[in-house]
Amino acid sequence: MDKETLEVLKSLHTSEIDARNGYEEALVDAEGKGLSPLFLDMVALHDVNAGEIDQVLIRLGEPSDTERSFMSVVNHAITNVRALFDGLGEGLLPGLIDGEERNLAKYDEALETATLPEHVVDLLSTQRGKIAAKISIMQMHRAA
Repeated sequence: MDKETLEVLKSLHTSEIDARNGYEEALVDAEGKGLSPLFLDMVALHDVNAGEIDQVLIRLGEPSDTERSFMSVVNHAITNVRALFDGLGEGLLPGLIDGEERNLAKYDEALETATLPEHVVDLLSTQRGKIAAKISIMQMHRAA
């Protein structure tokens, strides 16, 4: 597999780890209230996605990297400030939706890579679909 494709997969993997870490932080700050059930679902979704992408990278000979990126630190700080001022309730949904839509764009970038093996394309397509379904649920909550 070419270097560009590996970099796209690594970037996607990092995005999934960052998303998981962000939802874990939000879950702690929510203290079991508000959007806690959504945060739990999203932690599980992004954890599975990161693990599956990690396995693909390992099979391709890439070292496993489950550390958080700079964006994880930024997301943590934003979540903490937001919790101080207005809690982690429904007002957070537009930001969550925006973040997940950015994740979808990363999946689109990865899926446009012509050198991905078919089984990886299938995996990423499935993961993308699950994220898109969660976005729809968030949008319904926001509209209600």
